[in-house]
Amino acid sequence: MKLTHLLAAAVAALFLSACNNAEPQSNETRSADYVIKNVTLVDWLKGEPNVIDQQTLVVNNGYISGVFSNAEAPAFDDNTQIIDAEGQYVLPGMAEMHGHVPPATDFGDFPKRYADDMLFLYIANGVTTVRGMLGYPHQLQLKSDIESGKRLGPTLYLAGPSFSGNTIESVEQVTERVIAQRDEGWDLLKVHPGLTLEEYEAMASTARQADMDFAGHVPAEVGLKRAMEAGQRTIDHLDGYLAYVDAMNREITQDELDLLVAMTLEHDVAVVPTQALWKTLIGAANPNKLKDYPEIQLVPTAVREGWLNYYNNPSSYFNQEQAQVQQENRQKLLHALHEGGAEIIFGTDAPQLFSVPGYSVHHEIRLMSEAGIPMADILRSATVVAGDYFSEQDTFGRVAAGHRADFILLKDNPLENPDTLRENQGVMVRGQWLSREAIDKKVEEIRAAYAQ
Repeated sequence: MKLTHLLAAAVAALFLSACNNAEPQSNETRSADYVIKNVTLVDWLKGEPNVIDQQTLVVNNGYISGVFSNAEAPAFDDNTQIIDAEGQYVLPGMAEMHGHVPPATDFGDFPKRYADDMLFLYIANGVTTVRGMLGYPHQLQLKSDIESGKRLGPTLYLAGPSFSGNTIESVEQVTERVIAQRDEGWDLLKVHPGLTLEEYEAMASTARQADMDFAGHVPAEVGLKRAMEAGQRTIDHLDGYLAYVDAMNREITQDELDLLVAMTLEHDVAVVPTQALWKTLIGAANPNKLKDYPEIQLVPTAVREGWLNYYNNPSSYFNQEQAQVQQENRQKLLHALHEGGAEIIFGTDAPQLFSVPGYSVHHEIRLMSEAGIPMADILRSATVVAGDYFSEQDTFGRVAAGHRADFILLKDNPLENPDTLRENQGVMVRGQWLSREAIDKKVEEIRAAYAQ
């Protein structure tokens, strides 16, 4: 954990200790950045949802410094911003574990403001942490700017430029690239298709020595089993699973599902499914419904037109004849992995192909729910599980003292009504409060900037 995070957590712990060890007096007041009172917490305890009403949250220096029942909460001075959340719910901020964070500079046909706009759309929808899975030049500056408060956005953990058949030409280059990315400050390595088995093995070996995670796709020459054995931290898009049992173009069997679940558990690998995006990529989604997503008006014209033309010039993953059976197999696989106890971490692969940052979480939630995953486990995969993944870097993912002050204020209980996430009442990100009014104003500005 970084020193700054340790210091912030220590300050939060000291504040909590002081409040717990002293009975608040009628004339005694304390100071805090924010206090959210009369709220119902939606959190998790030992893997199970834990909903507690009549609570007071205290935020100081970017962290939650105290959680009290209303009756036990201390008084606060006039310098504290009080938010009365009577009748509302607070959920930990969500994580996007497979994002594509834009570069911090002008990029192709995209305007300079593109990066800041996409970062805002994440947090506007309650996504307060993003694991970026494709590094660009100057992207580390985005991360630094957010950490220092110079730029508004979710906390970023970034993979460097990817390891793929297009970027790697030799084992020697792989080794050099791993060390270079570690020294440059990237948080993990991104695996793309096209690596040879020898190149992949060299990357994995060097990454282990450099204490760096590697995650993403499963190159065809490597295969699922070897990627798991090599210690790949997450397998994204369920890549390599159906290919391993040759079920790309036919219905998968229960025995094959059982085998894939057993392999996943044996090697303790997590999956980041990205079901909604993949449904679109392979051609199983309804293009007429996709083009009617209102949020696609929040991306630049060049991006939007590229998405709208996808079915005229699809990717190599597109296979409309077999798309439906592939999608059904993916849903069955996700259900089996959940039922078997595999670690599933939430991700949507935004921004990409009708997946607009933040807004894409609603489509992913719908697909995961259709796969038979309970809402409590879907939301846990986007909060607690993501926080556990990054537990060595920081403390977040729950509404608890010492955790980063990332949370979403909601009108209804999201465990019972996930649609409440579509219109949150406000978002706290790194201890900065964004009201619904402020969010709507900025979103409309973005919409106007990209209007045709």
